[in-house]
Amino acid sequence: MPPFNFVARPGTAVIALGGNALIGKGEKGTFSGQMRNVRRTAGEIAKIIRLGYHVVITHGNGPQVGNLLIQQEAGKRQVPSQPVHACGAMSQGQIGYMLQQALGKETGKPVATLITQVLVDESDPAFQHPTKPVGPFYSRKRKGMVFDSGRGWRKVVPSPDPKEIMESGAIRALLKAGIIVIATGGGGIPVIMKNGRISGVDAVIDKDLAAERLAEVAKADILLILTPVPCAYLNFGKPSQKPIRKLNLPLARNYLRQGQFAEGSMGPKVLAAVRFVERGGRRAIITSPELARKALAGKAGTVISW
Repeated sequence: MPPFNFVARPGTAVIALGGNALIGKGEKGTFSGQMRNVRRTAGEIAKIIRLGYHVVITHGNGPQVGNLLIQQEAGKRQVPSQPVHACGAMSQGQIGYMLQQALGKETGKPVATLITQVLVDESDPAFQHPTKPVGPFYSRKRKGMVFDSGRGWRKVVPSPDPKEIMESGAIRALLKAGIIVIATGGGGIPVIMKNGRISGVDAVIDKDLAAERLAEVAKADILLILTPVPCAYLNFGKPSQKPIRKLNLPLARNYLRQGQFAEGSMGPKVLAAVRFVERGGRRAIITSPELARKALAGKAGTVISW
């Protein structure tokens, strides 16, 4: 086990991992392949912990929950299929298990995954206009489907705004005990409150917006959003493309209004960063996993602050 030489803590950092970080481009998503990627990611997180940061981890689950939904469809004649929100819970357990194992080995610290419910508003306009494709591709259109990525028809579900993390108290208790917490995986399990009861709904919460809520709960100093690209860009994909190194809040809001950042891609990341800083966070950083430590030192990535 590698030695840890802790310095005075620079603060608490919420680290948001993309689901695709566990399944690389061109990979099939086997357990061994995902575990290999998780070990590499855990090694990078351990280096951040060695710098003195206390970390809280959240992650995407797009490829994993998509595979689970395909399994539900393929096996529905043999066993009852499970709803989208239940598959989200399954993916939280699966990914959390892998991260726990790898992070525990790398750091020697206790790690806990919390199956996390996130409250949404059933009157959110997203429920009237579902936009998030999930699950298998079909050759023919069915009700509630859209043509996606040129590959076929897919079911779409709402993507409502996260309002509250139901397990906030448990998260704070674990952090107080010095445990590395993995929570709000895949944006959390979307739930609504009706007649005093909580119930799951078939929806997908953006994982970066949920990460911001998690950062509030953790009273984090830094929100570190890890993505395949090294930073955010102006005019992304155009000849005039330009990397953004620093953004203050007024400029970030202006770029969001201009539509500089694509919905479902960089847009939610920048919006999460803006919300985090508005609500008291010190700084938000958008960068790739391999540049995370340099970005924390101010030498890479896109930094959003006051």
